[in-house]
Formats: sequence, structure tokens, C-alpha cells
Amino acid sequence: MRLIFMGTPDFSVPVLDALVDAGHEIAAVYCQPPRPAGRGKKDRPTPVHARAEALGLEVRHPVSLKSPEEQAAFAALNADVAVVVAYGLLLPQAILDAPAQGCLNIHASLLPRWRGAAPIHRAIMSGDAETGICIMQMEAGLDTGPVLMRQATPIEPEETTALLHDRLSTMGAALITEALTQLPDLTPQPQPDEGVTYASKIDKSEARVDWSRPAVEVDRQIRGLSPFPGAWTEMEGARLKLLASRVAEGQGAPGEVLTAELHIACGQGAVELLRLQRAGKGAQDRETFLRGWPIPVGTRLTSE
Repeated sequence: MRLIFMGTPDFSVPVLDALVDAGHEIAAVYCQPPRPAGRGKKDRPTPVHARAEALGLEVRHPVSLKSPEEQAAFAALNADVAVVVAYGLLLPQAILDAPAQGCLNIHASLLPRWRGAAPIHRAIMSGDAETGICIMQMEAGLDTGPVLMRQATPIEPEETTALLHDRLSTMGAALITEALTQLPDLTPQPQPDEGVTYASKIDKSEARVDWSRPAVEVDRQIRGLSPFPGAWTEMEGARLKLLASRVAEGQGAPGEVLTAELHIACGQGAVELLRLQRAGKGAQDRETFLRGWPIPVGTRLTSE
């Protein structure tokens, strides 16, 4: 098929690769514009931009798709389908209507649960037992379109957003390839009105750990916000990012270090910290971290 690909971050790259490997013709790749990054604040291409150029594909990165000129340029590509995954811009109706068979979105949740910007984070933070991928026919509403295919997967007890992100990206790449093969035979299924939830964008204010909360909630917060923005706490005035954890046995004053293995007391139960990061340092597993900065039993972690 002749496709337009629309995506921006790392999550989208395996999908682009899968479409190319499947032999589809990529008429153009749309992504967000390069933005300043790094110490020098030089413009850096997005992951999809870099990968598309490496594949020798045409890259377009308009700031908006609202102008008649951009919409005409998009329509002139004469695509069969546009495949959209984590693109980052709203698509006007003229864009949605331009490809002969419309725009297909790869969404990282089991719709209608977790429509919106941060479905992977929210699924973990809410303690969902499973999540998955939906291939959705796009319409003007926010992730409201009918679903063509879906695939569920369990969320593992110690899985972080980073790990689940990578699994779902691979799943999405396989599922969209299958969907395009079967597209003439697929029947779009409207989303039910029941069970709609919205995955609002993660705010950094959500990252402070409140040790008075139950351990299961603190554990979900740590795993759900890893790697970004990273749940945090303080020890002796220094900020620590907490990047991996699991629920553990133990009780004590909230924030108290109960064992040398970093079991930390919560309002109910305890969590075991598995991966940490000091300000200005790289992330480290617990054993490596403690060799450089021992944390004595009885220390209190705070988030003030």
C-alpha cells in the first residue's frame, strides 16, 4: 500500500521499520519539528525524523496542519492510508479525509480505557492488570474512533513504564502490519460508552512520593513514572529519583529505611527500591548505588 507515516518519539520507530520491512511504499514521513536539546541547545531531530532519513524517506515536519497549503500538500501524496502513532499534533478533518482509506491510529491502551496522552503511565499507576494495543480508525474526537483490531497483554508486577512502552511498541508494529494486510475484511467496532477513562498528560507535581500512602500505591507511582519524570524523594536534603521497585514486607514510620536492601516503610506495608538516581548522576541498580552512597537502616526519606 502507499502510506503516509505520522509519528515522532522512540515509540513510533519500530512501527516505521515494520511498515518498510513489510514492503509498503512510504510516500512521506510526518513528525514534530527538531527542537533544542542537550547542553548546546542545538536543534535535534526527533527519533522518527532521524530513522526516516536513515531509511532514505522524505521527511516533513510542519508546525501545524491547519493551513490550506499544508492540507493540499498532504492530499497531493495520494496515499491509501495514513498510519499515525504518537504524532503529537491534532489532525484536522481535511487531513483525516485525505487518504483513500482514512487514517489509522495505533493507541497503547484497550480503548475506551485510557484515551489521551499518557495511557501507559496511567495504566500502571492505576494498578490495571492488563493493557494492550488498539488499531483505531481516526475521527475528530480524542481517541473516540471505531476499533479495527485489538490485542491485550498482562502488566507484569514489576514492570515500569519504560519496559511496558517497549513491549507495546513492538506489539503495535506487528498489529498494524496485520491490520493493513486484512484491511478490506475488517469491520470497525464502535467503542462502548461504558468504561471511558482519560489518560491526562503527566505533570511533574505527581512525582513527589508521599510515604504515608499504602505501599501498593507508592510502588505503582514509582514504576509508572519511570523513567520520566521519575518519582522522587529526599535524603538529607538531596533529591533521589526512584526508578524501579516492588512491594515488600515491613512496617515502620513512613519513609523509614527498614533494611539494608532498602525496604522503605509506607503508610501500609513497605516497598523495596531496586533502581535509583542521584541528581547529576546516572541511574544505578540498588547494589551499585549503595556502594557509592550507603543508606543506613533507620534513615528517613522525605519529600518536602
